[in-house]
Amino acid sequence: MLSRRQKHILLKFFSMFSVVRGYNVLVIVVAMYLASIYIFAPDKPLGTVLFDINLLMLVLASSATIAAGYIINNFYDSEKDLINRPRKTMLDRLVSQNTKLSFYFVLNFLAVVCASYVSFRAVMFFAAYIFAIWFYSHKLKKQPMTGNLISAILTITPFFAIFIYYRNFELVIFAHAIFLFLLVSMRELTKDLENLKGDLALDYKTVPVVYGEKTSKLMLTILAILTIATGIILILFFKIGHMYYFFYLSVMLLVLFLLIVWKSNKKPHYLLLHNILKFIIVAGVFSILLIDVSVVLNRL
Repeated sequence: MLSRRQKHILLKFFSMFSVVRGYNVLVIVVAMYLASIYIFAPDKPLGTVLFDINLLMLVLASSATIAAGYIINNFYDSEKDLINRPRKTMLDRLVSQNTKLSFYFVLNFLAVVCASYVSFRAVMFFAAYIFAIWFYSHKLKKQPMTGNLISAILTITPFFAIFIYYRNFELVIFAHAIFLFLLVSMRELTKDLENLKGDLALDYKTVPVVYGEKTSKLMLTILAILTIATGIILILFFKIGHMYYFFYLSVMLLVLFLLIVWKSNKKPHYLLLHNILKFIIVAGVFSILLIDVSVVLNRL
């Protein structure tokens, strides 16, 4: 039986875990390692990749920066989230804003320390990444289209760090990056539709607020068609092993997404669409294993 103090500490932990979106950070860590093994460095021995200290430091720096980004985003969006996500906000508020900000600075400091182990260029990269996340949360997030574009770019930036580290310029990497970028762009625009009530109340100049729901749905349709086309190109023209199963599933889900989006007019509908996109993204991370199931056995 936990004491009252232990329960209080446990609640604080879950609150902070919610603020930094710990589950998202964990998925990103897995994604970065799987992408390194199967996409960025497919010719290197498995042990060389897994036990590469430089790669570990880049992953830790990315994780710390992303977690810090969620904190600063939570700080600036606290009023809006109270309208859009009241239950989550109540959990997040168990930790004071001062504590969150202190943790924000600690995480960014740790990110720079980890990056300094790799190189001075890595330090500069993550310093710029930290600043970009802050500037996005503080200023750009409230701008239509610009905010969505920057958010999508910031989401895939950690993979760009790994890309630079391995210097693998194969076309298939760019195809995967475009597919992910389009999916994230769709998710950001869907989130804007989902959070329309809070954005209107606090004068956030998002695409649905400025241009309306119809225009937002038209943009989503265009993005979905481009994403489907990219998925088909990956299936037809690139060696992706059994990962084609994932892209077939993604195409079917995106067609379903298109059928639902034009009938959507309430928050639960947009939440469903958001969850479809989240599922595709998370499934995509683990489906990287399907590129070559025997790789792990052959490269041990």
